[in-house]
Amino acid sequence: MPASRRRLLGGLLVAPTLGTTLGTTTLGLWAGRIAPAAAQTGGAAPIRVIVPNAAGGVADLTARTVGQAMAEKLRQPVVIDNRPGAGGIVAGQALLGAAPDGSTLMVATNANAISRSLFRHLPFDPIRDFAPVGLMGSFSIALLVAPNSPIRDVDALLRKLKADPAGTNIGTISVGSTQNLAAELFRISTGLDATIVPFSGTPALLTGLLRGDVTVAFEIVAPLMGQLKDGSLRAIAVTSAARAANLPEVPTLREAADIPGLRDFDVTSWNALVAPARTPEPAVARLNGALNEVLADAGIRRQLLDAGVEAHGGTPAALGQLMEREAAKWARVIEQARIERQ
Repeated sequence: MPASRRRLLGGLLVAPTLGTTLGTTTLGLWAGRIAPAAAQTGGAAPIRVIVPNAAGGVADLTARTVGQAMAEKLRQPVVIDNRPGAGGIVAGQALLGAAPDGSTLMVATNANAISRSLFRHLPFDPIRDFAPVGLMGSFSIALLVAPNSPIRDVDALLRKLKADPAGTNIGTISVGSTQNLAAELFRISTGLDATIVPFSGTPALLTGLLRGDVTVAFEIVAPLMGQLKDGSLRAIAVTSAARAANLPEVPTLREAADIPGLRDFDVTSWNALVAPARTPEPAVARLNGALNEVLADAGIRRQLLDAGVEAHGGTPAALGQLMEREAAKWARVIEQARIERQ
């Protein structure tokens, strides 16, 4: 694991409510570490942040970095509660059952906006049932090719797609992921008959790319910075409206190809904090204030960028508008791509 990730994972203290689930040895170490934090916060009840992904992913690292800093600002412990599974449904149900008092938050992601149209039976509405608190950050998706690929830029990829559509495949991870839908939107926007091949996960996708099973892959940049820096992978474009801060030399799709359908192309993965609906406005405002103060800190911004995340912040209203726009956009893509509801 890269040093930056080890630092981030090690940064956040766990709260006393987790003690009963830990073994004796771990509990002793944990108790010694939590004591100073408990004194600092004056015994304030912890804030639980539910993360819809396993530990070590981008959402988890963002939550731990931001959560630790918010704990210091609020003088209140912050607990990270990883609840992966079912495309965010497990985490969403946990938030849905929490008291709307500002003591429980969840990391919302693109998956929440997508889930509205992707699932037939969703036990909650990610817009109606969650109160936006604030955007934490965004991270880019790149079009990746193998290091020995003759494709050096997007124009070359488009020429190959036009000349040999049957022999030019686009790889992504699972159907309905942001990466998969970004590829579908690329196919729709260019009007090209590209074949999109979904893989079970990033390792399988990269194996397929490197052995030539697919010509190009759409994947999140953050976990792959090591391979991009050492030349094991090449990025020919990013899908965001602006260039990625950690790949400033790589053009956006908007810049890379003069195709009308790509001139407004904008797909960016993001992480935000939401609370249960009906959480009082003063509680949301307090959390939003601490969040924005944390994200304005140069040290925190650097920590997040080291993990591949560009810090943002903003108001609850702005996050609510983003979630509405994203839900509407992905509903159109899912319909146009004829993706069957899960």
